[in-house]
Amino acid sequence: MSHYKNIALIGAGNVAWHLAQALQAAGHRVSAIYSRTAAHSQELAQRLPHAIPVSAPDFRGTSVDAVFLAVPDAALATVAAEVKVAPGTLVVHTSGSQPLDVLQTIAGAQVGVFYPLQTFSKSKPVDFEQVPLLVEAQDEATLKELELLAQGISRQVQRVDSATRKKLHLAAVFACNFTNHLFGISQQLLQEAQLPKDLLQPLIQETVSKAAQHDPFQVQTGPAARRDENVIAAHQHMLEAHPRYLELYKALTQSIRAGKE
Repeated sequence: MSHYKNIALIGAGNVAWHLAQALQAAGHRVSAIYSRTAAHSQELAQRLPHAIPVSAPDFRGTSVDAVFLAVPDAALATVAAEVKVAPGTLVVHTSGSQPLDVLQTIAGAQVGVFYPLQTFSKSKPVDFEQVPLLVEAQDEATLKELELLAQGISRQVQRVDSATRKKLHLAAVFACNFTNHLFGISQQLLQEAQLPKDLLQPLIQETVSKAAQHDPFQVQTGPAARRDENVIAAHQHMLEAHPRYLELYKALTQSIRAGKE
């Protein structure tokens, strides 16, 4: 097990919510939670037996030996500039898109990245053992410690540098965020037709299963892949009441067609 025993979390959103509890379950002592919204840090601290909400990200003079920044990407550099730690403290961020050196402003810290490749919502439990953890650090010794810490909560731990992690994050946006948006569109269209939204669940599950077993491009189906122009025209006519969805339909149809040429 990693020697880091007293951990502080900066942030109390979806990632921090699950990560703090996973670290606690693995035997680490999550002792402090900082959030700019005090009510959020209090809510998370109540779920952890040893944690207390703190009013500032200043951990000098405390027993904290590791700090995790789980904040939105846009706020990461600003928050990092406010962090104060004792020399040698491990400080990592959990972002998929931000570089390691965004933490270089933290004097005396050993810095790294601890990126959980998963989508998180507070209301849905996550088995962290199944979550890939991508780690990076400023030196080999810190990286080995970070790997050891990650292996305590996940079965899938991999070293990835900042440039590669950014590419991975882009791929994840397509696989998760964009796909989820399309799921939302499909549910709205079902509701407008007064159809149960769970009608598509077997189709969604089969699509995901097939994509995991085969090259998705090679098993592409549907009117765009078959060039069913009459069906495509009918679909586009039906979407005239939803201009944004119509543009998405046209763009995706064109992309699928291009892939079949």
